[in-house]
Amino acid sequence: MSDTTYSVAIAGLGKRGKVHTELFHANPRFSVVGVADVDAGRTAEAAALCGNPAQFTDAAEMLSTTTPDVFCFCTPPTVRLPLIQMGVDAGVKLIAFEKPMATNMTEALAMRDLLRSAGVKSVQSHQRKYNVQFRKVKEIIDSGALGRIHTVYATATGWMMHMATHLADYLRFFNGESDVEYVIGQADGIEKMTDNHPSPDYLGGFIQFKNGVRGILETGSLAPDVPEVEYWWRKVRIGAQGTEGFAECFVGGGWRAVTKDGISGSDEGTWDASHEQDPYIEDIALWLDGKKTHPCDGEGGFKDAEIMCGLMRSAVERRRIDFPLGPGPNELEALQKNIEWSQANALWP
Repeated sequence: MSDTTYSVAIAGLGKRGKVHTELFHANPRFSVVGVADVDAGRTAEAAALCGNPAQFTDAAEMLSTTTPDVFCFCTPPTVRLPLIQMGVDAGVKLIAFEKPMATNMTEALAMRDLLRSAGVKSVQSHQRKYNVQFRKVKEIIDSGALGRIHTVYATATGWMMHMATHLADYLRFFNGESDVEYVIGQADGIEKMTDNHPSPDYLGGFIQFKNGVRGILETGSLAPDVPEVEYWWRKVRIGAQGTEGFAECFVGGGWRAVTKDGISGSDEGTWDASHEQDPYIEDIALWLDGKKTHPCDGEGGFKDAEIMCGLMRSAVERRRIDFPLGPGPNELEALQKNIEWSQANALWP
């Protein structure tokens, strides 16, 4: 095992930032050398969780002063590209940030191309698939017990910017990381457009994968409830159907399956930092060691953002959207205008 210790600087010290701060510090492969937030009080609180490293109110100053191996930032989804540029300019080896990658495709492409050209690794927080219930369903799928997989599905009552790329990532996980051929989407409502994760109230649609599997994704106010679990963050159902049965799991814990061999299931499964954030951080060290590619690597996160943006484009343009996507008008802004126009000009009031 490598004994290399990697230095980490962390910006954005809200709830998620503190989780990253505390658990990077808990891993002996990492040393937190700096923390930054525009709120000095938050910075002091986070510093106390990780050995009291240098504190900053400016992320660029932190990076130039500490020259870390890893730059981790936890900001709202509308604040991504400038921080990616900061990390690249500072010469970091890896940038870790929250999902979604971006709120629009043009920005996601710019981020991907910047990271590729600089040779900087990146990871995004799609870490739910470390939990045992996800791994159990993946094991059942890969065993062939479901026969030929024809459908994967994912629903969440949380809104798009919180949940859509999570759902897309786990659909791809259960479907062997197949690329997308096209999507067809629909959206409704603008109440959540003022949220710090701006979103339509509902986004749903179909994803046609190149391996022939059909994906179904729904997130937001009109998505099916998941009564088996409590709290909206946990009301997430993800599964696969095949010619011989189905298997599904819940973010809130538990999995179940029906195959030709019978019915099985368990309440096992967690939704906490120790079961998902710990291995997520350990795999960052292993990727920097050159031993494995991170399961939440930025190239996968880009594909997840592409699915989300494709569904928004389809809802705006009322047509099938073929992949891969190129740059274009801001999908979120166009979708809001489209929904507002439709509400004002409804044919059947």
